[in-house]
Amino acid sequence: MLWLVGFLVLAGAGYGGWRWYGHVDAPQQASGPPPAVPVEGMAASIMDIPIVIMGLGSVQAFNTVTVSSRVDGQIIEIAFQEGQMVKEGDLLAQIDPRPFQAALGQAKAKLSQDQAQLISAQADLGRTNQLAARDFASKQQLDTQRASVEGLNAQIQADQAAIDNAETQLSYTTIRSPLSGRAGFRLVDQGNIVRASDTGGIVQIAQLEPVSVVFTAPESDVPAINRAMATGQPQVTALSSNGKETLAEGTLTLVNNQVDAASGTIRLKAVFENRDHALWPGQSVETRLHVSTMKGVVVVPDTAVQRGPQGLFAYVVKPDATVEPRPVKVGPITGGRAVVEGGIEAGETVVTAGHYRLKPGQKVDVKEASVQLTADRS
Repeated sequence: MLWLVGFLVLAGAGYGGWRWYGHVDAPQQASGPPPAVPVEGMAASIMDIPIVIMGLGSVQAFNTVTVSSRVDGQIIEIAFQEGQMVKEGDLLAQIDPRPFQAALGQAKAKLSQDQAQLISAQADLGRTNQLAARDFASKQQLDTQRASVEGLNAQIQADQAAIDNAETQLSYTTIRSPLSGRAGFRLVDQGNIVRASDTGGIVQIAQLEPVSVVFTAPESDVPAINRAMATGQPQVTALSSNGKETLAEGTLTLVNNQVDAASGTIRLKAVFENRDHALWPGQSVETRLHVSTMKGVVVVPDTAVQRGPQGLFAYVVKPDATVEPRPVKVGPITGGRAVVEGGIEAGETVVTAGHYRLKPGQKVDVKEASVQLTADRS
């Protein structure tokens, strides 16, 4: 029995060794060329590229007016609703006009009184002239009568000025909108006493059509902006603060006369018609200023451009489906597109995703990039 047990132990050990060596050698026998690396790529293309300067800005009402009373009195009517769109000349408030109507009546009565006195003085002057011609009146009497007439003429002119002033004061009791725009919060209520010296006003009117956007651009872009202004009014696009929604299209109207030395930027102003009121005073927006267009340039997605120890490069897919890192000279990068000024020809395929697994000569399996290059509509 002992010899049988020994035989079984030796047989089991031999089989286990055979299995172990066979398992170790198996991967070495199965080794082969590495598989192709999956990447995304796109062919370089030729297109016209607009040069756009990005910026941040805020919307400002084209005009803002705080409507105040120009006379003292009690408000007897508020004729607008808060948030209402008003037109130039619309009634906003009415101040009690009765004291001003009374003042106007007094001024008119004074004029009538002085006109009557003037008629009498002119008649006296005529009679004095006749008497003086026959030496029945002295020259002094004639001069005195003439001075009386001239004084009454001057008084009548003063009376007319007083009437004009009283009519003006009366007109101030009817408060109308000085411009078309949107009314804000009502600052006083009906029945309150307002004074010309009050600083708070009755309501603020903001003009929304058109509207302005004030934004900034780097000082390095000033020459390009000035060249664009010299040929017309460049187009400006206003987008939501996250840059995802286009709100309005307008034109650049003002380049500030100096650069802010502290920030290295220059302030700009664009005007938008804003018919749909997509822009609102105080709103933060992202801006795109179109300053020029590059015609017929080679373009690749900006994700194809990589930075290495020797500078910028891109992985170019060769006809044998391998890649080579190629130095490139890159121009403006805008809207997800990079202008290639040297290193890549139109039609050559560049890798746009999957760079981290690549090395020179690496075999690749290229899948068309999901984002296509298209001409910018702006």
